Amino acid sequence: MDVKKVFHMTGGVGETSYSRNSSLQKAASDMVKQVILETVEEVCLTTKPKSIGIADLGCSSGPNTLSNIKEIIETVQRTTGKNNNNRLEFRVFLNDLPTNDFNAIFQALPEFRHQLKERRDLGQDNELIGPSNIYIAAYPGSFYGRLFPDHCLHFIYSSYSLHWLSRIPPRIYDEDGRSMNKSNIYISETSPPQVSEAYFEQFQEDFSLFLRSRSEELVSDGKMVLILLGREGLHHADRGNAFFWKMLSTSLANLISKGEVEKEKFDSYEVHFYAPCKEEIGEIVKRDGCFQVDRLEMFEVEKNIVGNGMSYGRIVAMTVRAIQESMIAHHFGETIIESLFEEYGRLVDEEMAKEEIRPITFLLVLKKL
Repeated sequence: MDVKKVFHMTGGVGETSYSRNSSLQKAASDMVKQVILETVEEVCLTTKPKSIGIADLGCSSGPNTLSNIKEIIETVQRTTGKNNNNRLEFRVFLNDLPTNDFNAIFQALPEFRHQLKERRDLGQDNELIGPSNIYIAAYPGSFYGRLFPDHCLHFIYSSYSLHWLSRIPPRIYDEDGRSMNKSNIYISETSPPQVSEAYFEQFQEDFSLFLRSRSEELVSDGKMVLILLGREGLHHADRGNAFFWKMLSTSLANLISKGEVEKEKFDSYEVHFYAPCKEEIGEIVKRDGCFQVDRLEMFEVEKNIVGNGMSYGRIVAMTVRAIQESMIAHHFGETIIESLFEEYGRLVDEEMAKEEIRPITFLLVLKKL
């Protein structure tokens, strides 16, 4: 397996993210864009649809949402335009949790349609055919379960969402409801073996449900491109995505020493996150039996792609904050947010000065059997 370089940050853009870290997702998406567009082309040539269904799962509400869809539509138009002059119908489904700001996406639709039309009218791409019928709808809800009618989709795209679990693994709690993962918010070197086992079991349950649900919604030979955070080896407490959570745990512990956080609240806070390894992903797909793995590639962080003059720790802190802020504020209170993520960014920079932290991303392309 070739190890390539791509930029991402722990947390990525999942089902509950905000647009402020969209530049990070955009940098990562740009690095794998060619694979995404090639996969869409293959689906068009294989299935030859007259009406193509496309879904973005965990779409968020930032500028990348419609940017990705625009490029997919233009790729499909070029591919089908070479073979016929018929107008292809696009059915685009945008999915995220109900709390996502879908109104922001819909408010951007007039400009989105204008850009598509303007490019054709100006002749910037002679292979783009005439105005297409493009129907865009929001589908709020968790993708851990059915979302769409049977066999209505040809292509599914999900970026930085599937490492978020549907819930905190219930097996990490003892009979009295107390967490066995003391002084940690994720799997670490000090976590009991039951904790990593519980997280893995929850990921298996969620990912299997995701695959079964999507297999019912995709047409035969339909494909998915999935981008998710992971780890390089079998050991859970790696110096990658797991280490970023360890730094957040340390930041919370430092606030305890300052009297800003109660230890009891710290001991009861866990993240609904799991970073799988390549072997775990492959085994679950094989066992499920609904999909064939076309590609499974590991990407390593390229920390200098996006900087904007900020330190690496500051960028990581902003990205993790975009995902975790609402949950942390609900559990600990809003007053700690600024000091927590300031401390977090500082600790990450200190650790990077000692030894590089190497978070891992997986690019997974699946074909429905």
